[in-house]
Amino acid sequence: MAPLLTAQKAYAAKLDAKGKGKRKADDINVDDDVQQPKQKRNKQRVLLLSSRGITHRMRHLMNDLETLLPHVKKDSKLDSKSQLHLLPEIADLNNCNNTLYFEARRHEDLYMWATKTPNGPSIKLHVQNVHTMDELKMTGNCLKGSRGILSFDKAFDETEWGKLTKEVFTHIFGVPPLARKAKPFIDHVLTFSILDNKIWFRNFQILEKDPLQPNGPPQTSLVEIGPRFVLTPIRIFEGAFGGATVYSNPEFVTPASVRSAVRHARGDKYRQRKEAQEETSKRKVLRKRDEDALAVSKVFA
Repeated sequence: MAPLLTAQKAYAAKLDAKGKGKRKADDINVDDDVQQPKQKRNKQRVLLLSSRGITHRMRHLMNDLETLLPHVKKDSKLDSKSQLHLLPEIADLNNCNNTLYFEARRHEDLYMWATKTPNGPSIKLHVQNVHTMDELKMTGNCLKGSRGILSFDKAFDETEWGKLTKEVFTHIFGVPPLARKAKPFIDHVLTFSILDNKIWFRNFQILEKDPLQPNGPPQTSLVEIGPRFVLTPIRIFEGAFGGATVYSNPEFVTPASVRSAVRHARGDKYRQRKEAQEETSKRKVLRKRDEDALAVSKVFA
């Protein structure tokens, strides 16, 4: 390789002496045999799908997420809720290395799996307080296919499960700059905040001018667009949709336990009412006097 570059340098010097060369001979480095490493591309793609039995509100939430994330690949519903080991294979067939899976349970309970496929980790979260874009009717708007800035609360860096969740969410919600459907614009902010050990999701539009003064000086402000929802972490697994438990939330109470407690509270009220009636009847018996010799039943017997 060095003799070839030496010959090229000599030829370039000859052309430069004649004034015909297009580049100078000093610009050629004979010892530069090693090619510069290529810059690694961000090739994150997300598979978005759900189980059978989701409600219309959950379908609208999935459509909103598909609109916000242009690197999402939406797939049909998964028939079985017990065969989650099939999801990494489905993600591989769709050339996706992340998965967002919404799992519906009884009484409209919704759970979300955020997973790095095919090897994990996986985060199982309980979805609450869902409000879609059409439901909120906010004044904000953003370009379809535009990229968003991810904003994480500093509380994510204070715990180990928060750091892991932040890394997984960065891969899933962070749109690559060279995504196929992505536009070269950044006009909204996706915020993740931790409050009461819950993750609060909000989406804001970036406004460069004041809507009340369109001809005034530039003034950056944020206007909420939607959707919004709250995520409660349940467990973090080592593998994809299973494996060893890395983190378990000790404060999480299942919705079934909450409903059972409400039923027990109603049963306690009924039991207390019946006990009060029995006590009243006992007091009436104790207050009743014995019959004497002048009682009506004995005089007119």
